[in-house]
Amino acid sequence: MTIHDAHASQPGTVPAVAPPAGAPAGDGATGVRALVFLRDRGIIVLWILLVAIFAFWASPYFFTLANAALVANAAALTAIFAAAVAFGILSGALDLSVPGSATMAAVVAAVVIKAGAPAWVGILAAIVVGIAVGSVNGALVLRGLNPLVVTIATLTVLTGLAQVVAGVPISGVTELSWMGSSSYFGIPAPIFVVAIVYLLGWLFLTQTRAGGRLLGVGGNIDAVRRVGIGADRYRILGFVLSGVCSAIGGLLVMATTTQASPNPSTDLLFSALTAVALSGMPLTGGRGSLPRVLVGALIIATIASALIIRGIAPYWATIATGVLLVLALGFERIMSRAVSARLAPPPRATLDGASTTHIPAQEA
Repeated sequence: MTIHDAHASQPGTVPAVAPPAGAPAGDGATGVRALVFLRDRGIIVLWILLVAIFAFWASPYFFTLANAALVANAAALTAIFAAAVAFGILSGALDLSVPGSATMAAVVAAVVIKAGAPAWVGILAAIVVGIAVGSVNGALVLRGLNPLVVTIATLTVLTGLAQVVAGVPISGVTELSWMGSSSYFGIPAPIFVVAIVYLLGWLFLTQTRAGGRLLGVGGNIDAVRRVGIGADRYRILGFVLSGVCSAIGGLLVMATTTQASPNPSTDLLFSALTAVALSGMPLTGGRGSLPRVLVGALIIATIASALIIRGIAPYWATIATGVLLVLALGFERIMSRAVSARLAPPPRATLDGASTTHIPAQEA
């Protein structure tokens, strides 16, 4: 659509010719596509570059199948907790109670299993804990409370409850070793768990109506409400999915270490937040990709692996990850602004001095 000032259409004036709506000039369209690609796929390019660099820098041990399995296994826990954080953000709220949910779920599962129940009953109990925590978080947020304050409060409460239930770490929980310390076809078991979680999550977000509505709630909850969709239940659904992924993460930690500790690990939350930020997912919600979150977790594990092989102290991996986090946030901001500027260029003057504004079609 082309908008002219009133006098631009009077006789004797020559209006400027604007391109049709939604069809910018060839160079402009190419530029927008390139910017969108860098914004949404830049993390994949970054990971490939890191792998190529480390293949030479940490040769000959880095670029091997054995090390690839170690990197994937190391990224598994981060990926699970990153999925929990991502579901919360996609629905429009940052869930900081993830470590508490994971700890409480693991403690409850350990108590149930140690009481003589089958392993599947312990897993079910952990999932129920995740659903319950997510439902409480969602209900409180819908009351108008700040999500950050609510989830921090939930984290504090769950930390205390885990101490009450367990008191000390519950050791000797070997019934879940099949999903933790075991390997199948040379591939560590946690990798299969991550693959299932991410596949189901990706299918839900991209192939179901509920997934699309959850993204819509994260992007603009008022607009979703105006079209008659019950936005509140999708906001709660985002918290519930976050709680379920947190519970699975707690089970994986317990299955790997064979014990359930009542002390939440905030380090896992930091790594999860970093993986989500590296994926380019805006913290305001409504846009993001689970596969890119998985790549973000792989980047963190890849950096740590290369530094360990080179004999560099582990804290340098933390420093490098923090620097990458800041750079990723800055890159996403710059790319988003550049895309917006290309899709909404400033007004152009006509030959008679009238301004002409081209409004392109909305980005798909």
